[in-house]
Amino acid sequence: MLTGKQRSYLRGLANTIDPIFQVGKGGVNDNMVKQFSEALEARELVKATVLKNASVETRETCEEIARLTDAEIVQVIGNKFVLYKESSDNKTIILP
Repeated sequence: MLTGKQRSYLRGLANTIDPIFQVGKGGVNDNMVKQFSEALEARELVKATVLKNASVETRETCEEIARLTDAEIVQVIGNKFVLYKESSDNKTIILP
């Protein structure tokens, strides 16, 4: 569980990164969860966008992906969300 200070620090880092995933009308599937897991292991911090034609809400999508990948939700704003998961092999982000 992230503290408020850690979440704030991660939000600051997330401002400079671009979304690397888009969730469309197909919603969340096994392949997407696998890709999120691999990206979280490599980068630790991932930003994604939920497209307007998606049948699910951004918050619901974010919570489902976070649950399936054991990641922490950093923030959900509009149609974008940010997830964090500490990497076991590639630790680059040092939390305060």
